[in-house]
Amino acid sequence: MSQDLNTPNSGTPLQPMQPQQPKKNNTWIYVGIIAVLLASNIYFFVSKNSVQNQLTTSEANFNDADSAKRAIQGEYDAALVRLDELVSKNNVMDSIINDQNGEIAKLKQRINAIVKNGNATKADLEKAKKLIAQLNSKTKSYEERIAELEKSNTELTAANILVGHERDEAVTENIGLKQKTRLGAVLHASNIRMTPIQLKRGGKKEKETTRAGRVDIMRIVFDIDENRIAESGKKQIYLCVKGPDGTILSNAAYGSGVTDLADGSSLNYTLLKEIDLVTNQPVKDVTVDWNQDSNYAKGTYTIELYNDGYKIGSGSVSLR
Repeated sequence: MSQDLNTPNSGTPLQPMQPQQPKKNNTWIYVGIIAVLLASNIYFFVSKNSVQNQLTTSEANFNDADSAKRAIQGEYDAALVRLDELVSKNNVMDSIINDQNGEIAKLKQRINAIVKNGNATKADLEKAKKLIAQLNSKTKSYEERIAELEKSNTELTAANILVGHERDEAVTENIGLKQKTRLGAVLHASNIRMTPIQLKRGGKKEKETTRAGRVDIMRIVFDIDENRIAESGKKQIYLCVKGPDGTILSNAAYGSGVTDLADGSSLNYTLLKEIDLVTNQPVKDVTVDWNQDSNYAKGTYTIELYNDGYKIGSGSVSLR
């Protein structure tokens, strides 16, 4: 029997020989995985930085926009304050500024629309800034107009004051002239005499006397001097006779009364005598008789004459 060539001589059957598998090399796989992970990390890092930069840029842009908006709001508020000052200075500006159809109102509406817009762009804010500049320009022109008006009013007031002073001076001068004229027109009495008269034979005969018990009539005679200012016409002469005790002799039945003096006081007068005066001509021997029911007392009697509120002469006589 033939021996199987594949079996050892020991007689034990030999196993067939298996081919040896080659060893796998995984290094490149690991390298690839690492490269992918590294690329991913780099991508995420770059992306994160890009997003962070975008956020930072957006935040900066937002802050810039907010700052610009606040600056615009501040300029607008300042412009409104100037407008309020104009209204307080001049009532005419109130109607101009608050006129809903006026230029000021239209500018304010356009500026308000931009300032209150939360999404206002940089271009919108620039536009608002230009509108505020226009508003300030108009405000300045109104301020200049008010200043001109105030200057004109000041000059006018000064002129009125000057005119008032001149008028007052003229009035004062005129009053003074009138007073001088009035004083110049006041008459003057001279040659004043008081003559006590005794009546005899039933009044047909008169006799001068100095005895108080015999006096029936107190006769007053005086002259009115010529006057170049007084106008011709009727003039009133008030006679005030005072007894020895200073009492004014008066009797309403005989013509006594009261008149006003130039100083505002009142004068009780004894008699009133009206004369005819001709300018620049004297009136001689004006005669007035005073009768009284009671007896005359002993002592000195005085007579004062008044015209146009002023005393124009006086005289006296004594009885024993």
